Amino acid sequence: MNTTPLNHLSKYGQSFWFDNIHRAMLKNGDLKKMIAEDDLRGITSNPSIFEKAITSGNTYDEGIRALLANNSNIDSRAAFFELAIEDVQNAADLLKPVYDKTNGLDGYVSLEVSPDLAHDTEASIKEARDLFLKLDRPNAMIKIPATKAGIPVVEQLIADGININATLLFSVERYLEVAQAYINGIATRQQRGLPINNVNSVASFFVSRVDSKFDSRLEDLGNNGAAEQLKGKTGIANAKLAFKASLELFGHETFKELKQAGANAQRLLWASTGTKNAAYSDVLYIDNLIGENTVNTIPPATAQAFKDHGTCEKTLATGLDEAEKDFSQLNALGVNVQSAMNELEEEGVAIFEKSFLNLIEAIDDKMQSLKNAPPNESVA
Repeated sequence: MNTTPLNHLSKYGQSFWFDNIHRAMLKNGDLKKMIAEDDLRGITSNPSIFEKAITSGNTYDEGIRALLANNSNIDSRAAFFELAIEDVQNAADLLKPVYDKTNGLDGYVSLEVSPDLAHDTEASIKEARDLFLKLDRPNAMIKIPATKAGIPVVEQLIADGININATLLFSVERYLEVAQAYINGIATRQQRGLPINNVNSVASFFVSRVDSKFDSRLEDLGNNGAAEQLKGKTGIANAKLAFKASLELFGHETFKELKQAGANAQRLLWASTGTKNAAYSDVLYIDNLIGENTVNTIPPATAQAFKDHGTCEKTLATGLDEAEKDFSQLNALGVNVQSAMNELEEEGVAIFEKSFLNLIEAIDDKMQSLKNAPPNESVA
């Protein structure tokens, strides 16, 4: 295996997960190759990723035909989860050696609950339990949007022994709620006499979307030198502050006792790490967020860019004081940080919900087309 910045990340304590899934990559050997050559250690999916995978081309036609043959009245929502579960199971099987090799630290594949349940605690718990049972893989993770309603979902599912990826995190405050929910769930398992060493969780903290939002707020301030200096810095500064908060929380005596009993620390996972502003480096959110006991889930183009010209060195634990100063400066400029974070969460849920609904509609259209198409004919 040739050494590249991508497969060198693990030397610095960071795991490379792939922010993409497609049935083609599972069948043509691409995923297997990435595991071997790029030290790929996990996969994340979301409604937008599945929308793109299932609606582009005819890769999923055979699977949809099989579902229709088994149940001609299956609805498009159920059909989606059948297809997604099959993909996640196959990916989890390919990553099982990574799971075993890392003693359950890595090797996970994430599947998200329906985004339209993001504000419904009980319905989210029910669907998450159902999905985890159907996936039937120790290295499956269920993604839960970290809304206010999602916090008790995380705690309950961890207590159930379900691996959780808490997603759509933007503010440090919300992240701390998620991390505490994880700790509470682990503590509940311990009190019940259940094993706590076989449950894992990541907290997906979004980065580039934060810059997009705050750059826009700074732009609104007009010709302001201080504002110009802060552009492109908020996302990384925010992530560094989350990392600092994580070190403090999981280094506290309360968790140390759980850790001694076998509990795993919940890891921070950097999400939304593809650069959205063309003026910024295409590896900005990889180069500057490398640190121990973290994950970076990287989209395809960004993974290739980092593999080609990324820089591997420990950067996450540096500049923490500067990160705090950046946020102090935002407040001094009159930028309402909490308002911006609230907007990011609301928009994030809305984006995934729209993708999910578009996906369900597209599957419905494809099912109707395949029902009317001659046998063995694919529908674009």
